[in-house]
Amino acid sequence: MTIRFSVGILLCAAIVAAPRLSAHHSFAMFDTAKRLTMSGTVTAFEWTNPHVYIELDVPAEKGALKHWSVELGSPSILMQAGWKFSDVKVNDKITVVLNPLRSGEAGGLLVTATVRDGRVLGNGPGRVGGQP
Repeated sequence: MTIRFSVGILLCAAIVAAPRLSAHHSFAMFDTAKRLTMSGTVTAFEWTNPHVYIELDVPAEKGALKHWSVELGSPSILMQAGWKFSDVKVNDKITVVLNPLRSGEAGGLLVTATVRDGRVLGNGPGRVGGQP
């Protein structure tokens, strides 16, 4: 009976922990040796768990726009770094520094963002200008 009880407890723990473990991902998809700086217009700001996203339209060649998706940390981590959910709004002009996706697609991991009031915010506590 003791072995069955122990196995049951372990099984329950595994079921409870599985969604949390699968929700977290590696940052290996970002090239942390490279940094790109770009300015554009915010098309969406998603203040959601597990990660916040800034969707950004950046001017490209010949007047076209290129859409970028910028990943940030979780809302709780960003709040510790001084962020508020109201810091970025649709149609804001912002400048971001990011580590681009290794695939070459238009996306990356935020290093810093210069928001509309001129503040430079990092991707977590102590990360202004630092690596994530």
